[in-house]
Amino acid sequence: MEITRVRDELHMITLEFGTAYLWRDDHGLTLVDTGIAGSADGIEKGIRTIGLDPAALRRIVLTHHHEDHTGSAAELARRWSAEVVAHRLEAPVVRREQPAAPPVLNAFEQQLWDGLPPIPPAEPCPVHREVEDGDVLDIGGGAAVVHVPGHTDGSIALHLPGPGVLFTGDTVSNVQGQTRPGVFNTDPAQALASFHRLAALPVETVVFGHGDPIAVGGSAALRAAAEQHPQV
Repeated sequence: MEITRVRDELHMITLEFGTAYLWRDDHGLTLVDTGIAGSADGIEKGIRTIGLDPAALRRIVLTHHHEDHTGSAAELARRWSAEVVAHRLEAPVVRREQPAAPPVLNAFEQQLWDGLPPIPPAEPCPVHREVEDGDVLDIGGGAAVVHVPGHTDGSIALHLPGPGVLFTGDTVSNVQGQTRPGVFNTDPAQALASFHRLAALPVETVVFGHGDPIAVGGSAALRAAAEQHPQV
């Protein structure tokens, strides 16, 4: 586990597999995604490392249902009585009431997919609040839920217009300095449209499901990436 300050209110927790983000408000902590199953102790250690108390965890927002994002959500919600938030279309998969749709892979993605280590299945997790596009969460003065289907049907991003922060989930990645659409999408064309929607938002700081955060100049980076990946 490694924890990195992105800005005063926001830290990235890099786990053995996966990334979680911790947002701090005066009224408590919000965790965005949770890594794979077995990451709860590492997340709690990260919270304590920066002088905060995991008991202040009020909310867990899941950007989508994949196991490297939801794996430790049920455990953390149990430990700290945290509210779990996910999109309405994603909630049945998070609860394991409904199977997940498989990704549509191109040749490059198939190579990546075949090289992935085995990921433990995520425990079924309750979703206490099901959200839709345009809903606002009490995070950072108001975080707008942005429905970005394509990676999965119910993928969401969070846009905090006050502080100028965007959580992209896996709709966008920023690996090795390359800001680009994410991989392993159930609907690649829809995912690209969602990528362009996020690139149009006014933001300063952008954090990704995979890759390094962009602390400043987020809008310019996303716009440049969108120009490199035009919609057909």
